[in-house]
Amino acid sequence: MQFGVSVPHRGPLANPQAIRAIARNAEELGYGVLTISDHIVVPRSISSKYPYSPDGGWSGGRDGVCFEQLSLLNYVAGVTEKARLLTSIMVVPHREPIMAAKAIATADQLSGGRVELGIGTGWMAEEFALLKTQPFAERGAVTDEYIRAFKTLWTEENPSFEGQYIQFRDIFFEPKTLQPGGPRVWVGGESGRALRRLAALGDVWYPIAGGNPKAPLDTLAAYDAALTKLRQAAETLGRDPASIGLAYSAMGHSPKEQQSADGGRMLMTGSAAARQDDAAALRERGVQTLIVNVAAGNLETALERQAAFAEDVMRKV
Repeated sequence: MQFGVSVPHRGPLANPQAIRAIARNAEELGYGVLTISDHIVVPRSISSKYPYSPDGGWSGGRDGVCFEQLSLLNYVAGVTEKARLLTSIMVVPHREPIMAAKAIATADQLSGGRVELGIGTGWMAEEFALLKTQPFAERGAVTDEYIRAFKTLWTEENPSFEGQYIQFRDIFFEPKTLQPGGPRVWVGGESGRALRRLAALGDVWYPIAGGNPKAPLDTLAAYDAALTKLRQAAETLGRDPASIGLAYSAMGHSPKEQQSADGGRMLMTGSAAARQDDAAALRERGVQTLIVNVAAGNLETALERQAAFAEDVMRKV
């Protein structure tokens, strides 16, 4: 099992010095994955409901500060050497697909083949409108088609594609990604549609635990039930469930015990021993990557939290 943490994309630590310090410190401590979030522009008025909070409110847009994800990805690639670099997640419909595929391929080349592509469909209609994307209501179909277009561009010598939302032919697309076939596609989400997308197009299941009130995968029992649905979705599409990698994002991670949706202890919260047991139990279920939330509002605390988790849990699992 490898562990991962996020680098600042917004907030008080969204500056080159803090990002560099956090990324390098994580790599030195042995974290194998660094995650980078995605928002391009934040409207001053948002009525869309954020799916990862009980009341639908989103606290991320208070000042509108956010770096562009793929630009930040390349910066982090330049200040690190070994860690995998995960878009967590990239809102696929936000970007014109040929440009996005080229940016991802460039980042993969410049990072030495370290890019992992976490994807989602997005939730903020106002941001879609500002970016003049394909219709917000069609974002699921758009995402599926764009991912297929990415793979065509990354793999075919003379790529051509005829879809509803994107068409191209008679083009050079070089260089390809350094990783043959392109970066692995990590599919976020817990809905039936997300699981079907994963089974059809993805390589790794990447649910956010404890975030989605409709699917709070914040206990082992809840995770097991969702894992059963994933395997059923894969088999329905004729895919071997064992071919799908497993990752788990512990958004609610805390050294203080937190309550799960069913009233018990939330996974990856509480004592060091409890979190060690949780990580070991997830590993037994096939989870290969565990992302933990150790973010903080100031650099000293962020570095301390990274070190504390590495010492208390990561090195003992």
